[in-house]
Amino acid sequence: MAENENSQEKSEQPTPKRLREAREKGQVANSRDLNTTLVLLGGSGALLVFGGGMLSRIEELIRRSFVLDRDLIFDPGQLQAVLQLRITEALVTLFPLFVVLMVVAVAGPIMMGGGRPSGKAMAPKWSKLNPIKGLKRIFSWQGLMELGKTLAKFTLIATVAGFLLWQLSGSLLGLGHQSLERGLAHAGTLVSWTFLMLAASLILIAMVDVPFQLWNHQKQLRMTKQEVKDEFKETEGKPEVKSKIRQTQMEIARRRMMAEVPKADVVVTNPTHYAVALRYDQQGMGAPRVVAKGADLVAGEIRELARSAGVPLFPAPPLARALYYSTRLDQEIPAGLYVAVAQVLAYVYQLRAATRQGAQEPAPPRDLPVPDELLRRAPPGEY
Repeated sequence: MAENENSQEKSEQPTPKRLREAREKGQVANSRDLNTTLVLLGGSGALLVFGGGMLSRIEELIRRSFVLDRDLIFDPGQLQAVLQLRITEALVTLFPLFVVLMVVAVAGPIMMGGGRPSGKAMAPKWSKLNPIKGLKRIFSWQGLMELGKTLAKFTLIATVAGFLLWQLSGSLLGLGHQSLERGLAHAGTLVSWTFLMLAASLILIAMVDVPFQLWNHQKQLRMTKQEVKDEFKETEGKPEVKSKIRQTQMEIARRRMMAEVPKADVVVTNPTHYAVALRYDQQGMGAPRVVAKGADLVAGEIRELARSAGVPLFPAPPLARALYYSTRLDQEIPAGLYVAVAQVLAYVYQLRAATRQGAQEPAPPRDLPVPDELLRRAPPGEY
């Protein structure tokens, strides 16, 4: 079992950040057998498709290259120009083959997920010149795996080649009875098909090597639990810092909330566990709003502020719980509490009028209608 320097097992799958950094360094899954198979298949396929035309053009090019005028032979300048022209014609003739080989050579790494070029991967690494590390790689289990694949490829190709020679022995011996041009054309076709079938046999090796390379790449990038925790701290921030930030944000929100208590029309209480401050403006509000609310210690602070600011406290345990559970800060109360809150506000307005006029205080409303479903709702949070 692979263990890191701290003797912790690398049992965790690589994180997206680890995979992204590996791609930037050029550390991606790579199957040499897949690349080799694609190049051989592409080359043999291109020879079958374009081989006839290329062979005819090359034959014509060779014929014209050996037919020279006497004056041309004694003029080095013209002879060099002819040579450059013949080389250019040869390259143009072979251009389709070069294009196919280049495309399939690039397709292999892209299929394995490594199509992104990386300058770090091309940078020289002097550690690779260390002979001790080289011997370790040779005699490691991965080196043994590569040796096994090499032997398997040799055995497979030798078997397929022997079978093809046995099957095509008659056609190969028959080439001697054909004319030179026809024999060369027939031999080119046999070589192209034989090359294609030999390349196709490598598909079996690639089918085994590709899943292994993908698994091995993931295995090499595995992380320990501590590495995952450290990366999370690095990207998301330390839990202590995040907790401090949340605490500061809650403190700011609570101060802002407490500043709204003196502007409230009434504070509905439990009377000890909950406190909800309500405010209603007939001009700008469709319904009363909750401007502050809290439980336990926060409820005590709301009550103290309300007393200091002269805001009436109205004890109504069911209504206080329903308001606390069903309504967020700066949100209008639900329709199910309109009647109960209207009765409370009407009592508060009457109480203020009686106090100004020195009249007898009105009786507080009792048996406020509070729907049971609002009492059973889970609290949405204090802030």
